[in-house]
Amino acid sequence: MEFNQRWNLPNCIGAMDGKHIMIQCPKKSGSQYFNYKKTFSIILMAICDAYYSFTLADVGAFGSQSNGGVFKESASGQAMDNNELRIPCDKSLPGTDTSFPYFVAADEAFPLKRYIMRPYPGIKLTQKQQIFNYRLSRARRVVENTFGISVSRRIFRTSIIAEVGTIERIVCATLCLHNFLKKEDSITQPSYGAETYVDTYDRDGNVISGEWRKNYESQMHDLGRTGSNRSASSVVNLQNTLADYLVSTEGEVEWQYSHVNREHILPGGSIGYSSP
Repeated sequence: MEFNQRWNLPNCIGAMDGKHIMIQCPKKSGSQYFNYKKTFSIILMAICDAYYSFTLADVGAFGSQSNGGVFKESASGQAMDNNELRIPCDKSLPGTDTSFPYFVAADEAFPLKRYIMRPYPGIKLTQKQQIFNYRLSRARRVVENTFGISVSRRIFRTSIIAEVGTIERIVCATLCLHNFLKKEDSITQPSYGAETYVDTYDRDGNVISGEWRKNYESQMHDLGRTGSNRSASSVVNLQNTLADYLVSTEGEVEWQYSHVNREHILPGGSIGYSSP
């Protein structure tokens, strides 16, 4: 409900992303924590809500873990596959009788699944596919901003020096502190992750970059691909069903057409301006 109200994406229950948390090389660890950036890290995978609070976190996978196995072998990925997160039953898309599953919004690094919607790949996309990618990117940007806000905690601005078990507890404690401060903001004068700190949109749907993108240098690095691009036809059909809805009378927003017509959607759902 909140993602539809705030970010115009129905049946979305969260936004998901993963990061490498830079650490000092653990003793006698060999290459287990040595990642593609040629640094040492553990992996944090997280889901957030529509208000920039973390709702699920999975921390501790080896930084060297092959990208294709990161999500599949994570506790959160297995819990989703085994339907252990108590995700509600399918619900009709607003204004229709089309039943659709609840899902989390993710970028191109994640596999397309019944409970994960990711962008259409490629450059030569139809207008409907571009709109789908744009609408999904609005919701997915929430988790980017949630990580961005958490970087204001100094611990993520440099490699963490501690034993791996201690680092995992530090990361989890930092996420809890983030959620606590976000909750306090809703009660008192907002000061942590204020509106100007995160990305916002103007009335035409254009992105206004938040202050976090320029104020802090983070030692959190993006994951590579975490799963295969190959998806069951039934899941692709679900993606197409949602795309159809987002250009229907019931699901469209008035500014989406002019937005994608003057911009092109890059692979992965990011946005770039077209040449004049």
